[in-house]
Amino acid sequence: MPRKTDRAATVTGKETELKLALPCDDPADLAIRLSQVAVLKRRKPARQLLHSTYFDTPQQQLRRAEAALRIRRVETTGAPRWLQTLKTGARGSSALSRRGEWEAPVDGPALESRALDAKAWARIDPDGRLFEKLGPCFVTAFTRTIWMVGSRDGSLVEVALDIGSVTSGERSAPICELELELKSGPVSALFDIAQKIASSVTVLPLAMSKAQRGYALAADKINAATTAAPPRLVPGMALHDTARLVLSEMFGQFTANLHAVIRSDDPEVVHQARVAWRRLRSARRLFKSVLPALEQPDWAALGPLLAFLGDQRDLDVARTETLPPLQDAFVAGSADRAQAWDTMMQSLVQAGVEQRIAVRVALEVPAVGACLLQATRWLDTAPAWRDAASSDAPSLRRWASERATRIHARLKRANKAAHDPQSLHDVRLLAKRTRYSIEALRGVLPQRMVRKWYPETVDIQKRIGAERDLEQAIRVLEQVEARPDLTAYLRGVVAGRSMH
Repeated sequence: MPRKTDRAATVTGKETELKLALPCDDPADLAIRLSQVAVLKRRKPARQLLHSTYFDTPQQQLRRAEAALRIRRVETTGAPRWLQTLKTGARGSSALSRRGEWEAPVDGPALESRALDAKAWARIDPDGRLFEKLGPCFVTAFTRTIWMVGSRDGSLVEVALDIGSVTSGERSAPICELELELKSGPVSALFDIAQKIASSVTVLPLAMSKAQRGYALAADKINAATTAAPPRLVPGMALHDTARLVLSEMFGQFTANLHAVIRSDDPEVVHQARVAWRRLRSARRLFKSVLPALEQPDWAALGPLLAFLGDQRDLDVARTETLPPLQDAFVAGSADRAQAWDTMMQSLVQAGVEQRIAVRVALEVPAVGACLLQATRWLDTAPAWRDAASSDAPSLRRWASERATRIHARLKRANKAAHDPQSLHDVRLLAKRTRYSIEALRGVLPQRMVRKWYPETVDIQKRIGAERDLEQAIRVLEQVEARPDLTAYLRGVVAGRSMH
């Protein structure tokens, strides 16, 4: 059983950190650009070369226990130093994390049981058998530039720029991020500094730790789409706590997919980013009466990015879902029409490439990162959330039932009255809103509501969605200047389906 090291630990207890990605094509000048930001300008930076090896068992027992264990070689001047660090607690979906951290000097690159905090390790390895099964699983190597920022209120924050890579076997992924670690003072000090940086340097809140990226890289899922994972709700929860929990999960899904969009061409990533945004927008309307009004982000700053994502999704759906099933009927054995179809598909591929560039450029606009950072602060630290609590607030179960009943009744009325493309589109959007509301509140809604209403909303969404996607495909073909007989053919399909 490991015993507590008799050497002085460099870190014990809790780590509070705000992590930000820096989306840019060329990180070479980032240190210079950051040094010109007012909050860092007159502070002399220090530089380190850091090489870390992360350890786990073949079954990844540490990962499953929400822990990470590493040996880090630190090179500055003189002989390198070796540090062994244990971190516990999942980062969750927020860029702001509060985790257990125990760090101690060791003699070299091998793990030392005596450098482990006995109490912290016992919670992971109570019988002492896990330590002997540990082996290297991935490595990180990066250059760290550090600025120490002290404020008049007594707070002290370490701002660290990390540029390098994480490697697992033959796979590698870049590291380009800022870590703001609170050494002393209130958590608000992290956001105050981050917002000053975000005014001139593009940042994106980053929930995934280096260890989590290493595991994702090992599983070849480093840029995979992040799907919805609604939190588990229980009837006794306070309404404002429920709102915060639900919104945080949705915002986390949104930002995770934005990170993946930077390097992934998978259409599912764009799709899940848009799903996450619609879920978040629906939940903001759902919980509008209990959301703190103060400190809310200026969501309008995301408008251009969301428009680019929507155009990308229209191209992806047309190319991969809507058009392929219609190819044979259009071609019908004609070499000329086959050539026209191939030319059209190539045009869609090229348009998709250009649109992805537009999305990535939009992500580099500082106002986007500043808005997302403001949203992170609002969800994680806003004092107004405490003020939102009310002693006379209705129970969560009753409130959820009333809200779900109201929005479902509205959907039924709209669906019954819909008679033209625009009203049908409005019904589809309302169906999505109803669906997302039921998904978010599933744990506290009467199950009869869930069993009956949820399939109804999905059916309405799919039924109207198929026609809407076809109309969008016509618009997309007009934009890429496809041959007129192709768009005429699609309009004939729309007319035929309407008659049916």
